[in-house]
Amino acid sequence: MSPAAGAEGAEPPSRPGRKLGPITDGVNPQHRAWLEPMRARLDTSGMTASYLAERAGFSKSKVTELLRGVGLYPHWEITYALVRVLGMPVTPMCRLWAAAAREAQKKTGWIEGSIARIVVSTGPSAPPLEHHAFAKTNGARYASYADVFLRDSGETSRVVTETFDVLWLYWNEALASSHIQNYAWQVLRRGVMARAPHTDGCPDLAGAAFSTVAVDNATGLAAFTQAERTLALFRAVSELPDVQLDVIVLRHLRGMDITPVADLLGVTPAFVISTERHARRSLTTRLNLRAHPEGPHASDR
Repeated sequence: MSPAAGAEGAEPPSRPGRKLGPITDGVNPQHRAWLEPMRARLDTSGMTASYLAERAGFSKSKVTELLRGVGLYPHWEITYALVRVLGMPVTPMCRLWAAAAREAQKKTGWIEGSIARIVVSTGPSAPPLEHHAFAKTNGARYASYADVFLRDSGETSRVVTETFDVLWLYWNEALASSHIQNYAWQVLRRGVMARAPHTDGCPDLAGAAFSTVAVDNATGLAAFTQAERTLALFRAVSELPDVQLDVIVLRHLRGMDITPVADLLGVTPAFVISTERHARRSLTTRLNLRAHPEGPHASDR
C-alpha cells in the first residue's frame, strides 16, 4: 500500500487506467520543479488519475490539466489537495508552487490569498535533520557553481533553494541511491541548465569569460586579443560533455581542489583527475581545430 492510500483509508485501484499525457510544452522550469515530483509520486503510488481526482475532490479533467501543466496556473487549493492525497511534504511543495506562481506573473495578493484559504495543519514544517545538514554543507558550493552560468545572485539563490526543496521531496529516494551527493548534484544541474542562457545547445559562458582577471587587466589592442582568446576557450569549455564541463568549472573557474570536487559530484578523486585530463585534451584539440580549420600546415600545400 502506498503512503497516500493508507492516509486516505482506501486502496487505489489495481487497474492502471489510461496513461497520463506528458507535460505540455512551454511549462517553465519553476513550474516543472514541483510538477515533475508530483507526477513521479503518482507514478509510484499505484493510483490512477481518476482515483487521485476522486480522493482529492476535484474532477478528473481539472486534475489531468494540472498534472500536464495545461491552461492557467493552478490555485494552491487544488495543488494542496493532490499533495495531501499523494502523501508529499507540504512545506517544500508550497514554496515551489509559490515560486512558480511568481514566475507565471501572478500577483502577490493572488498567491498569498490562494495559500491563506487552505489551513495547513499537518506535516513537518522543517526538513529531516539529515537534509538540513546536507543543505548547510553544500549550499555555498552549489551557489558558486550556479553563478558561473546564471550570473545573477537572485536567480542563483532561487535555483539553490529550489534544489533543496526538490531534494526534500525526493529525500527517501536520495538516501536509497548509490551516492546521495551525485543524486543531489543532478537535481542542481538540471535546475541550473534549465535557466542558463544557451547558444547552439550549449550553455553560454560569455559572461564568465569577460569576468576573468586576464580580460579585466588587459588594455587597448591587447584587450581585444585577450577577449577573443578567452571567448574561444570558454566556448570550447561549454561544448564539453556534462561531467567534463562540471569538473573544469569547479576546478578552474571556482578554484576547488580535487578532493572537494570529488565529494561534491559524488565520485572518486581518481575519476576527477581522469576526467580533467580528458577535458584538457579535448579542449586542446578543439582550440587547435578552430585556430587551423584547414589543418596546421594548410598554407604549405
